[in-house]
Amino acid sequence: MRRSLVKIALTGFLVTSGLVSPALSQELRMAIWSANEAHLALFNEIADEFEASHPGVKVSYDSLAYEGYATTLTTQIAGGNPPDLAWLFDTTAPDFMAAGALYPLTETFANTEGYDMGDFPPATLTAWSYEGVQYLYPFSTSPFGVFVNNDMIRAAGAKTPAEMIAAGEWNWDNAIATAAKVAATGKQGLIIRDFEYKAWENLAEVYTGWNAYPWSKDTKSCAFASPEMVDAMRFIHDAIFVKKAMPGPGVSADFFAGDAAMTTTQISRAALLPKGDKAFDWDLVPLPAGPAGDYAVTGRAGIGVMASGKNPKLAAEFLAFFSSKPNVAKLARFFPPARQSLLTADVLAAANPLLSRKQIEAVVIRGVATGQSTQQVRNFARLQQTVRAGLDGLWRPDADVAAVLQALCGRLDPLLAAN
Repeated sequence: MRRSLVKIALTGFLVTSGLVSPALSQELRMAIWSANEAHLALFNEIADEFEASHPGVKVSYDSLAYEGYATTLTTQIAGGNPPDLAWLFDTTAPDFMAAGALYPLTETFANTEGYDMGDFPPATLTAWSYEGVQYLYPFSTSPFGVFVNNDMIRAAGAKTPAEMIAAGEWNWDNAIATAAKVAATGKQGLIIRDFEYKAWENLAEVYTGWNAYPWSKDTKSCAFASPEMVDAMRFIHDAIFVKKAMPGPGVSADFFAGDAAMTTTQISRAALLPKGDKAFDWDLVPLPAGPAGDYAVTGRAGIGVMASGKNPKLAAEFLAFFSSKPNVAKLARFFPPARQSLLTADVLAAANPLLSRKQIEAVVIRGVATGQSTQQVRNFARLQQTVRAGLDGLWRPDADVAAVLQALCGRLDPLLAAN
């Protein structure tokens, strides 16, 4: 049976890691999927502080493209050029941990003065540990919300999301109706950011509102053909091809460039909001309610140390510094912390001057407390590509939604059962 690239690369790691030279280098490289200048400025500030107390050490950040990030990372590992540290999606972390590709962090964190592992609720650590050992730091547990261009919505003669929330009308039907009104003016309505008809898992920001999931709770069978998922995908299909409320295949649009009325994304993207002459009246609100009621979706990211890096012990020491309470308080501006002591409106308001206390409480604090995340499953990279290919037939106007999803389950079920 053909294995996924992630599995091949990580298996290759097990064979080649013994050839890596002893820890001589004092250079540390962290692979990340952000090239945002505000993010990098903060990361470099933390690196500078670490370098000041560690003469001869140099820390750099390698910004890899979000699309294909896991593939690029595993290719680096297989090619004998692994980063020392790396951001990992919660979907791909299980394969890295099971393959032995990550350096254990339990001892480093426990021996770092003032680190306080008790500050992390157990639920925030589960996704990043394997067989009782901590392999990643829970870098971000970031809820998805909806950024809104109020100027564009008012110009289309529609209610703003804030007005709908006040009236108890903020749901997906009304959100798409508003988006369709804006689209009729020549702008785009609502964007599922980073979806682009490739990253299907970002549609969870919508279909979770139908209580729909890609596979069963035990991850052994496909759930794309469930009534809930079929209804959710029909809703999305209708929003794209009938109501024209969402950009269709091949259409490029960026909310932060003023191309659309709304976009789903995380608070880390607030740094992209335009300033000066290009600024507009914006808002950040929770995801609309779905047929299953109110809900929240969180995206999780962890940071791990590569066992095949040149100096994993030093890299782990830097990660402990990077994730210390003072630095996490700074990072909270973009990345909601897992540290319980810092997940407060006061801390987040101080770290996020762009966001109001109301926005922080409604989207961030509520989202972290109640949000659902992608179900973790082994061999996600292969499953991800199978779903992406299986959904290709859905993205045309005349698609039979139920038939496409049923056929997809026919391809997924054997893979899930074999996991």
